[in-house]
Amino acid sequence: MARVPLDDALWRRTVRHFAFTRTLWPAERAKLRDLVRLFLATKSITAAGGHTLDDAMRVSIAAQACILVLELGIDYYDGWEEVIVYPDEFFPEQTWTDEAGVVHTERVGRLGEAWLQGPVVLSWADVARAGDEDAANVVIHEFAHKLDMLNGSANGFPPLHRGMDRRAWSTAFEDAFHHHGVRVRRRENTEIDPYAAESPAEFFSVASEVFFEMPVVLADVYPAVYEQMRLFYRQDPLRRAREVPVTAS
Repeated sequence: MARVPLDDALWRRTVRHFAFTRTLWPAERAKLRDLVRLFLATKSITAAGGHTLDDAMRVSIAAQACILVLELGIDYYDGWEEVIVYPDEFFPEQTWTDEAGVVHTERVGRLGEAWLQGPVVLSWADVARAGDEDAANVVIHEFAHKLDMLNGSANGFPPLHRGMDRRAWSTAFEDAFHHHGVRVRRRENTEIDPYAAESPAEFFSVASEVFFEMPVVLADVYPAVYEQMRLFYRQDPLRRAREVPVTAS
């Protein structure tokens, strides 16, 4: 499979920017770099809304997208071709029908979108905020939706690997989603983004952000969810965080 060239200095800067790449072991970094080269060869990352993209931006997006499939493989992103990047929040047109049958059209601001069998759409202003160690990562969020959509519409239940227990997954996520939703409705300060209470699909994507960005938080608050994500992504960011490699190259 074709791969694009990747400048060494640019790659080192990218790796240093994110906690979840700084803590990769050398063999994992090499695997991630290869996935990024494949991603850039097979996906078109294009600018929209007057935005301009450079190589550093494309590599940053690709690295964040590929951390999810580090142990799954680039084939998990088959079936679609484009990442569209706006300079900031974008406003797609949405149509919905109310209980009276009246059709409404409105524009709702978005930081990111993932379409079933279609593109991923991102706000660069929000992509650029990744790495601030607040667990907010719009790229991981939207690409987690893409994985969730591998077996249909996003519902927080991606296709599990052979040997994973569907009941254990359901119990872990349903209990955590309910618990988080109760706390959000009570207006409590929650360890993960209140947006996770919107739906099981959003809970899965927000939990994926926390899994990679701040694994100690997810493992502490929802250990059963952390364990299921460890099995699904075939990675253990918490262990990595405790065994940080000395160098990042």
